[in-house]
Amino acid sequence: MNIREKYEQFEIDHLSYKAAKSKLSKGRDYDEAKCEIRTEYQRDRDRILHSKAFRRLKHKTQVFLSPEGDHYRTRLTHTLEVSQISRTIARSLGLNEDLTEAIALGHDLGHTPFGHTGERILNELCKKGFKHNEQSLRVVEILEIRNERQGLNLTFEVRDGILNHPLGYNPATLEGQIVSISDRIAYINHDIDDALRAGIIKPGQIPDKFLLHLGYTHGQRINKMIIDVINNSTDKDKISMSDEVNHYTTALRDFLFENVYYNKVAKSEEEKTTFIIEKIFEYYTNNFETLPEFYLKIYENNNFSKSEIIKDYIAGMTDRYAMKTFEELYIPKPWRQ
Repeated sequence: MNIREKYEQFEIDHLSYKAAKSKLSKGRDYDEAKCEIRTEYQRDRDRILHSKAFRRLKHKTQVFLSPEGDHYRTRLTHTLEVSQISRTIARSLGLNEDLTEAIALGHDLGHTPFGHTGERILNELCKKGFKHNEQSLRVVEILEIRNERQGLNLTFEVRDGILNHPLGYNPATLEGQIVSISDRIAYINHDIDDALRAGIIKPGQIPDKFLLHLGYTHGQRINKMIIDVINNSTDKDKISMSDEVNHYTTALRDFLFENVYYNKVAKSEEEKTTFIIEKIFEYYTNNFETLPEFYLKIYENNNFSKSEIIKDYIAGMTDRYAMKTFEELYIPKPWRQ
């Protein structure tokens, strides 16, 4: 028995009977030789962690566009917080921690530059629309290259969890459900933290009913939500909060939409970023052949529209790369002899 086989047996012997077992995975799009050390889900986690799309998350907006402070969340730090929360819940419920980690690390790979503003604009510009979860799946299935083949060839369970992580979707595994609820726990709490740091909301502005039932500090609220999910989901076929905690969590999320996500101060640069994405999209619509060779090859080798390929290119940009591209396309450069 090699190390992988021992750990596969450990999962079968010690994880909950409801856990997804790596040995029983529905598999990959094409077969590969097994690793002697890592399980299938551990390999998926590593492939995502080493991908270019994952590294780009560090320069993608979470909520606040181009914040000057060093301590505001980015799409990468959000992803790491989701991963930490997911692993805590999975471990406590006896579910597959490796699978939850892989899904969590990959769930936002398809997010656009400039946060949800970029997502909204691409959704308006693309004929087939745009959803970041679908784009995240497209990243791991098509846009990342491994061994000169399109995609990372991840297991079904990881791809399913990535696609179905948004609220209202139905992941096939309990581990996928954990990532979905952990995503919500993470962004609600860290967006409050960032909004307070930015002065978008004031300490006394958050209604007392939320603080009383969920906690008065960032750590207290996260701890309350995590423990509630664990207590409410033990030995059940669904990962969920209790009715009470879910009620106040949903109400707190509504408070954030009203006071932070749609706040004019927080979104003061939104019109500029909208203009940048629209103009980049317009340029490559009229000059498709000037796209990077990587994207032109994807167009040549697949049955995708030009609009989809332009969308892929823009969605993969970091905030600063999008601004740099706009500058190169539209800003005159000093003439030199």
